[in-house]
Amino acid sequence: MPRFTAPGNEISCTTVASYNVHKCVGTDGRFDPERVAAVVKELDADIIALQEADERTGSRQGLLDLAALERDSDLVPTHVPENRRSHGWHGNLILARRGVVESVNQIRLPGLEPRGAVIVDLELKGVSLRIIAAHFGLLRRSRSQQANALVEATHPVLRPTILLGDLNEWRVRNRSSLLALLPHFGPIDAVLPSFPSRFPLFALDRILARPPHLISSIEVHKTPLAQRASDHLPIKARLNLDAIRQPRLQPE
Repeated sequence: MPRFTAPGNEISCTTVASYNVHKCVGTDGRFDPERVAAVVKELDADIIALQEADERTGSRQGLLDLAALERDSDLVPTHVPENRRSHGWHGNLILARRGVVESVNQIRLPGLEPRGAVIVDLELKGVSLRIIAAHFGLLRRSRSQQANALVEATHPVLRPTILLGDLNEWRVRNRSSLLALLPHFGPIDAVLPSFPSRFPLFALDRILARPPHLISSIEVHKTPLAQRASDHLPIKARLNLDAIRQPRLQPE
């Protein structure tokens, strides 16, 4: 398991992001990993979760030049998959530019499609955090099962947690398949359209936190390059780490 550190000012805020890179195929039909990497650089996030970073079938080959990403943005993978040809787990990849990784877990999510989530515990700027990166399924029933599975897999919660990824759900309140995430994560109703990237109508991509006030702002990263590089736009959030600079949360 890799451990990494990087210098930086001990400031109270940090940026996290989520980006479904659509296997590096843009809205123009071109396979262009360098274009995706350029969007990642635009985001300037301290932690970013990527979805669809591997081929879906076969050897599940990773699609990005991770060495170039590290050189250009200081972002490095937080774990090394058992399949060394892949970047992540079921296409989920967490990159970070600072912090110390304490543990990594990979879980399979229920449903008709092969889906998974990566859970990374790390220390960032003196704060212990848990980062969960997930890509939920296309079927409503599967998403509901997957939300339940994530809650069960991370219970009891002993540290502040960020859940980010393509959750494939745009509905809110009682119509949402993500209700199992309440009251554990929020803000569940902070929906910002990110799909399709050219004319975003659906809030498929989410960043949620426990406790919810850890997130100070959320926005969609809508630039001309991002609108071409994938069918999803990235989303990013600012975290106020001062809000949780206290002893670890008690088990629920």
